[in-house]
Amino acid sequence: MAAVAGLVLATALTACGGSSSTDDYCATVTSHRDDLSRILGDGGGAALLDALPIFRELRAKAPSDIADDWTTVIDRLAALDAALKTAGVDPSTYDAAHPPASLAAAQREAIATAATALGSPATVSALDAVQQQARDVCHTPITL
Repeated sequence: MAAVAGLVLATALTACGGSSSTDDYCATVTSHRDDLSRILGDGGGAALLDALPIFRELRAKAPSDIADDWTTVIDRLAALDAALKTAGVDPSTYDAAHPPASLAAAQREAIATAATALGSPATVSALDAVQQQARDVCHTPITL
């Protein structure tokens, strides 16, 4: 009977965010909060791309209920990063309205497609979800 009670208590604590995974994730969120604020606060076209290594670390620590949202964010950012690198353009200075003359149409299209996916409702929803998780579960606001 004591073993069953222990199992029920452990399950309840995990469901309430008391799991080691959640604790590790929240510690990682907290440890990167200032870095994210600095990187994203500086703004610029490459701010989210500059934060990609931190996002990858957060995804690696994320509990299962938020891991898919981190995957969405990271996949979309990685696609844009790859398109920009393939085209050989600097993300901090790239202007879609006035792309470099040397940029091939296929490269412009790849960048535009990746940027559109990054701005999609699914990505915005995923960004909102990871921010909400940080506030509600980790009690640490992050702004993305």
